Amino acid sequence: MKVTFDPERCTGHGRCYALAPDVFAPDDFGHCEVVVSEPTDAAHVAQARLGVDNCPERALAIDE
Repeated sequence: MKVTFDPERCTGHGRCYALAPDVFAPDDFGHCEVVVSEPTDAAHVAQARLGVDNCPERALAIDE
C-alpha cells in the first residue's frame, strides 16, 4: 500500500491530519503532508484509509 498526494488539489481543509494524525500532518500553510507514505501496521493502514476517505478535494489516494 502506498499513500499518494496531489498538492494541486489540496485546499487545506485539514480533515486528513485531524482524523489520522499518525499518517498525515499539516505543513506551514495548513495543507497536507504525508508522514507515513507506505503504512504497514494495522493502525497506520486504518488511519491512512480514514484520511483518504475523508478528503473533500480527493487530493489523497491509496495505491494497493
